[in-house]
Amino acid sequence: MQKLNITGKFRPAPFDLLEPEYQSAPFVFNSPHSGSYYPHSFVQSSLLDSHSIRQSEDFMVEELFAKVVENGMPLMQANFARAYLDINREPYELDPGMFTGELPSFTNTKSIRVAGGLGTIARIVAEQQEIYRDKLNVDEVLSRIEQIYHPYHDALRKLLAKTHSKYGYALLVDCHSMPSPKDNYYQNPRPDFVIGDRYGTSAAAEFVHSSSRILRSLGYRVTINKPYAGGFITEHYGRPNDGLHAIQIEINRNLYMDEVHMTPNSNFYKLCDDLEEYVNRLIISCFEGREDQYSLAAE
Repeated sequence: MQKLNITGKFRPAPFDLLEPEYQSAPFVFNSPHSGSYYPHSFVQSSLLDSHSIRQSEDFMVEELFAKVVENGMPLMQANFARAYLDINREPYELDPGMFTGELPSFTNTKSIRVAGGLGTIARIVAEQQEIYRDKLNVDEVLSRIEQIYHPYHDALRKLLAKTHSKYGYALLVDCHSMPSPKDNYYQNPRPDFVIGDRYGTSAAAEFVHSSSRILRSLGYRVTINKPYAGGFITEHYGRPNDGLHAIQIEINRNLYMDEVHMTPNSNFYKLCDDLEEYVNRLIISCFEGREDQYSLAAE
């Protein structure tokens, strides 16, 4: 089992932006939940052991997509743990019951995600396990948002704007993993991949249908929008009428990792190769021969 990565500060930064020397396609990849840095103060404040606290991680998802950079596309990845701060939420989706002190008046305290314990500062990890021993100081929490959340989204926004300026359109691929089901696996197997486009609102249909078709041709089970349609990032950045498209891709963890011991399994590198093939085919499917006239308006 991999050890918990505890550090007093982020090394070298809360996130990394990996850019190729030359961007070869209007695709931007983002891995917001694969970070594994846990500040020492956070670990001390938690009720959970080093294994339980990691259950919300999208384990090594940034490594699954690492080849996109050498193939000419940028990749953003969080270094901080999702349990510490979730950037796939609105900036201020906060549960007032978690904090001492007064939250800003513009805080969204009523969202479904807050009610479920999974706001910008999560109350729980997977399987409804409470994270914190005591209430948090609201000033400390707001500093997480100011120092990490906003810089992350500023960088992602600029990256998409640069891509859009160069090509006239951009596709954000938001990369995630999902736990395999613990019960009734054979009666109700979870798909290998879920492609989410917020029920047709965040991307042109061709991106979604091509993704599904390509992954199925590689031998995988694929669903669209069920059980995951995409989170805040997909919804916020996906504006097809403006040439900004966003899809979320969820990968069944059983495909590439031992979920109990938090280690890659024997299929890890095959999945890396298959994802490289998926991306290369998606580029060909959506763009080859149509760069000048293809605007990908919303369908």
